[in-house]
Amino acid sequence: MIDLTPYLRRGDRIVFGQACGEPVSLVSALIEQGARIGDLSAFIATSFSGLFTPESADSFRLSSMGAIGALRSMTKAGKLQVIPVHVSQVAPMITAGIIGCDVAMIQLSPADAEGNHSCGLIGDYVRAAMDKARVVIAEINEAVPYVPGELIPASAIDVAIPVTRPPVEVAPATISATDEAIARHCAAYIGDGSVIQTGVGAVPDAILRLLGDRRDLGVHSGMLGDGLVDLAEAGVLTNARKEIDTGVSINGALIGTRRLYDWAHNNPAIRMCATSYTHDAAVLGRLSRLVTINSALEVDLTGQVNAEQSGAAYLGGTGGQVDFVRAGARSPGGCSIIALSASAKGGSLSKIVPALSGPVTTARSDVDIIVTEYGAAELKGQTLAERTRRLIAIADPTFREELERAAHIIQQRGY
Repeated sequence: MIDLTPYLRRGDRIVFGQACGEPVSLVSALIEQGARIGDLSAFIATSFSGLFTPESADSFRLSSMGAIGALRSMTKAGKLQVIPVHVSQVAPMITAGIIGCDVAMIQLSPADAEGNHSCGLIGDYVRAAMDKARVVIAEINEAVPYVPGELIPASAIDVAIPVTRPPVEVAPATISATDEAIARHCAAYIGDGSVIQTGVGAVPDAILRLLGDRRDLGVHSGMLGDGLVDLAEAGVLTNARKEIDTGVSINGALIGTRRLYDWAHNNPAIRMCATSYTHDAAVLGRLSRLVTINSALEVDLTGQVNAEQSGAAYLGGTGGQVDFVRAGARSPGGCSIIALSASAKGGSLSKIVPALSGPVTTARSDVDIIVTEYGAAELKGQTLAERTRRLIAIADPTFREELERAAHIIQQRGY
């Protein structure tokens, strides 16, 4: 077990690398030793390792931007403090000291011949945490791919811990008939030369599977999964028509399996970047034909999107949704899609609703297109009354009469 006591002080605030770039050995050591050091707190944006549990939470206080990945059990137990923040603002908040960072714990690839490490599977806020921290502890993992992007010199690391262990993997989700139907409607908006932003999961994977006949697709995304490899191997992912970063897929996090990691290793066709680039409005504003695809828990009849909380259950997070919704909706020849199934809990609960049961993640003034398995509702520029009609048309038929009654007042008075 790694001994962290020489490097940590009572009351330290720790920032972890996230997602599949989570430094598993360091997290395990902190869970073991944190209570003895005392009064520690930590921030991680997402986690898929399963190490964070209500039981392990006794070692230190944990905060996050949402209940993403394996963190849902923590919110359910009341052991996770949620910070509502756009992904693009995590690094600036670390830099400003709003999200405290006395110690950065990160995972890096082995060094190249010049002694520089790559960030491996995660770019996003890693460098911001390193620059702010009093102590940088890096897990140098022999099994992490060396992915082109920002390089980390050995001189920027205070404590290097060599390990050889499989990095966190996230297996592709099982694709249902509903996912396939949603994907077909989404894919209709992706033409030759489109630049794609999407997340990971069943619907994104299903969408990517439908794009094998496209030409010269590009990628500029905050995260990517194994579906990226399918597009590359099919010869349709060339990034040839992008106005910037021509020939290169831009990404912030690789969330997938060994297949994805092996593909990315020393691959000049991909570049891992910080959120100051992947989510930056000025950068995204230089891309035409940008199609952004994000998910939601529910959408109300005027187009407000909740991607965070359903009643008392916190299930998602702010993430990068708003950054990309705005970018896609403003991109010449592009669009922004919010995709969700029309119902939940075996068809007993509509996800097109008269009023949200949780917070507004994306404002109706930013929303462009809502897609369910029943079709696509193009909302940009439409009146509130027309929005209700279009959203009801893509709701689960079981709930349409009920939604019509709820929409009557809006349709009558116009708001």
